[in-house]
Amino acid sequence: MTTNSGKPWGPVWHDDGTVEFRVWAPGTEILSLRLAGNDQPMRRSSDGWFTSTVQDAAPGTPYSFVFPDGFSVPDPASRAQEGEVHGSSLLAKPGTYRWQQPNWNGRPWEEVVYYELHVGTFTPEGTFRAVIDRLPHLVSLGITAIELLPVAQFAGNRGWGYDGVLLYAPHNAYGTPDDLKALIDAAHGHGLMVVLDVVYNHFGPDGNYLPKLAPDFFHPERHTPWGGAIAYEKPEVRSFFIDNALYWLDEFKFDGLRLDAVDHVHDEQSDPEILIEIAQRIRQVFPQRHIHTTTEDNRNITALHERGPRGEIVLHSGEWNDDFHNAAHVIASGETEGYYEDFADKPLKHVARILAEGFAYQGEPAPHNDNKPRGKPSTHLPPTAFVDFLQNHDQVGNRALGERLVSLSDEKTLRALAAVHLLSPHIPLLFMGEEWGETNPFFFFTDFHGELADAVRNGRRKEFAKFAHFRDEEKQKQIPDPNAEATFTRSKIDWNKAGDASWLPFYKELLKLRQEAIVPLLREAKGNSGKIVSDENGILAVDWTFGAKQLSLRANLGSASAKVPAASGTVIFAEPKTAADAATADGTLPPSSMFYAVDG
Repeated sequence: MTTNSGKPWGPVWHDDGTVEFRVWAPGTEILSLRLAGNDQPMRRSSDGWFTSTVQDAAPGTPYSFVFPDGFSVPDPASRAQEGEVHGSSLLAKPGTYRWQQPNWNGRPWEEVVYYELHVGTFTPEGTFRAVIDRLPHLVSLGITAIELLPVAQFAGNRGWGYDGVLLYAPHNAYGTPDDLKALIDAAHGHGLMVVLDVVYNHFGPDGNYLPKLAPDFFHPERHTPWGGAIAYEKPEVRSFFIDNALYWLDEFKFDGLRLDAVDHVHDEQSDPEILIEIAQRIRQVFPQRHIHTTTEDNRNITALHERGPRGEIVLHSGEWNDDFHNAAHVIASGETEGYYEDFADKPLKHVARILAEGFAYQGEPAPHNDNKPRGKPSTHLPPTAFVDFLQNHDQVGNRALGERLVSLSDEKTLRALAAVHLLSPHIPLLFMGEEWGETNPFFFFTDFHGELADAVRNGRRKEFAKFAHFRDEEKQKQIPDPNAEATFTRSKIDWNKAGDASWLPFYKELLKLRQEAIVPLLREAKGNSGKIVSDENGILAVDWTFGAKQLSLRANLGSASAKVPAASGTVIFAEPKTAADAATADGTLPPSSMFYAVDG
């Protein structure tokens, strides 16, 4: 199947110095190009593509597309905006940035330790350039890959980024495209990869003009939770997203992508479906680079992450594993409302299965899913196919009051879980500030106005009304207004806490040990490598086999001292430090303690 219409979205620069402006707009018969304030008619082809070729157009020139009634819209494939999402696009010439690290090819998958950050709240300045000054901190922490929340242009100045409408344009509240490239360039100079979160399942509610330009871009009879379903089977639509993925990896030299909520990317009628083709195209175009793509998918499927005959990654590198977070969260906090009800019965059993086999739900009925079966068998995948986390933007920000886990759990339990997490053979992810025990909340915030702002504010309060604590209307009023600027500013992490935090040395020790002792094992990671030794009475015991070596986890997450199964080999880490001696003496671990051992 041909997946590219042969007509790329956005301006095309030709060798003769001309620029061809182009847009797919089958929804209109007439369209004009407005360039630097001057209008000129565009040529329409039979398939709805409008083009106009211009001589000597300068980078930075504003342009837009104008309907017969005078209504103008930005380029849906705008590379940069002059102002907000309703205004003119800026002409950008590709390949002009002078890279300081032109030969960077990334790092192997097994070395990945993700650090998820939101550009606007990671620093007081909230810009791409400001992140550069914090890169030494991430290096000393032991991070190997920064994961940026979406940066595609969205309405307003504040937002998580999941309401993007101009998917090729870095959000100008954070800086220019060259500022973003400078951040990536600097990160590569520090040995850090940079991964971008991209949203291909919907467009935001403000500033999306594709329905006016190209109604056929969407299926009017089908919907996602955020609006009309996208018609991925159409060549023009398909090329918009495939080219977008390649654009970020090529023009900006990102080291990978995280694909948001792919369970809402429905393309069953295509062969291959677009999620598979995106992965295939990436690996075809960049065969010499370590490009890592992950997916967020509530279905617990494995088709997108199957390995090749030698265990090699052939499609997507890993799956965001909400199961690990949810089960660990129940252990840490005791909360069982909402989707936590799926893990409320025996959270420790779920954690054991996750660590040994990948998913907790592999086809079993899930209470929060109306007891319908959820998931597919995952034991055959290597443990590195799963990205685990104790916190992320969703799991913190989608709480009514944005509390972080450090405010919901006792310290001993959280330290034990953090060590289990960061030294497991799964790929770990930290959320910004987690490493120093940040207590500032991370709220859901937007910058909408008028009726849309009211709808978002009221919708959020209605969403939490089903939780016991917020059934009272007065309690609902305590939920911060997403559109208030204070909601955004209170979500910024506090760097003044980093130097005094007792958590930071703990995280540094764990991540240093991970690279020294765990990563070498993962180079031989294969499917069916994990085995549950015990998941009863508060005891978590799992063994993994990597070639001739074995990694063993023993933990007591119960409330009383208990004996754990013996683990062969040398203890490489224990929390608290005395836990290893106690276990060696008589096989007993105190509450909220654990250790890892390596044999071979």
